[in-house]
Amino acid sequence: MRGALLIATKDLLGSLRDRSAILSAVIAPLALAFILSAALGNADEGSLDISFAVVDEDRGPVAEVFVGDVLGSLERQDVVNIREESSAASARRMARDGDIAAAFLIPSGFSDAVQSGDHVELSVLTDPSSDIGAQIATSIANGYATELNAVRASVGTALAVKGARPDPGAIRRLGRQAARAETPVAVAEAFVGSREFDTKTFFVAGMAVFFLFFTAQLGAVSLLRERREGTLARLLAAPLSRASILGGKALYTFVLGVGSLTVLVVSSQFLLEANWGDPIGVAALIIAGVFAAMGLQSLVATLAKNNEQAAGYGAVVGVTLGLLGGTFFPLSQAPGFILRLSFLTPHAWLMRGFGELSGGVAGVADVVPSLLALLAMGGVTGAIALMRSRSLVAVVAR
Repeated sequence: MRGALLIATKDLLGSLRDRSAILSAVIAPLALAFILSAALGNADEGSLDISFAVVDEDRGPVAEVFVGDVLGSLERQDVVNIREESSAASARRMARDGDIAAAFLIPSGFSDAVQSGDHVELSVLTDPSSDIGAQIATSIANGYATELNAVRASVGTALAVKGARPDPGAIRRLGRQAARAETPVAVAEAFVGSREFDTKTFFVAGMAVFFLFFTAQLGAVSLLRERREGTLARLLAAPLSRASILGGKALYTFVLGVGSLTVLVVSSQFLLEANWGDPIGVAALIIAGVFAAMGLQSLVATLAKNNEQAAGYGAVVGVTLGLLGGTFFPLSQAPGFILRLSFLTPHAWLMRGFGELSGGVAGVADVVPSLLALLAMGGVTGAIALMRSRSLVAVVAR
């Protein structure tokens, strides 16, 4: 045991002096996460940064409800920005130039026509390059038109039942009563928490998991490097067992992987406002994830003849499984067969576990499937790698 600790300490001190190890374990994932978060991290926050214009040529009560209540409430909630324009020509020019996503044109006499039951149109001009803004504007206008038509249908029904003459005063009075009536059925959204990443945390977690599998290959690669340089033979000549040598390399890789992930988790909370969730669950995932990464990359390294080849094999495996495991983009956007295939990778299970914890409503019990999958992958690949590594050490010993 003492020999394994000495070997692990030696390698850890060497990694602390080696700038490339620190770069790949901590600096690179944190820097990439910062860049991606800065560029794309506001996608799930409040404002969509969409601007609408409204041209109110009517100034009547129905138009005021649309401008002040409907559009005004959206602006107060920071959903959209509203700009009032004086003419349809200026609004059309702004939409054509891309200054606004859409413009609402309320014609003169709009309120009188609605209150008297006459036909009238609420026009929407859209910027062809703003698909989302155009859809939102059209939905707003359709929703308000549907509400007005419902009120008019209620008024018409009431007049037909009473057999009353449709004088303007009665129509306005019934219209106000219908507008104040409560909707008998409504859809309410109740928030009970989330088990999904916010955008910033997704990028941090993705980069942390992606680079973990590069960090995890350092131990196995160093064993091959020591064999090439002749220091492995010296270690075998010393009063050290083969188990101590392999155990020291494994301990070195484990401490380096857990340490780098812990630094990324803690620093990203302060620097990038990442939300990781339950710390006990996060710690369990870090340990299981490092174990899986060690097993996989150690197995890959044993297939190589030298440390350069092992680093190349490890990079190919790390990038391929990282892409397939959803470290760069949410797997929900991928085809179904890719989603099913991704669960053959430890990356996907790590991202799944971190995602469930990130919402703040999950704990250790909720990530047990991810933990078991990671431990199983690490156990199988690690056992095969251990047998191959023992034979490698035995060859050098002879």
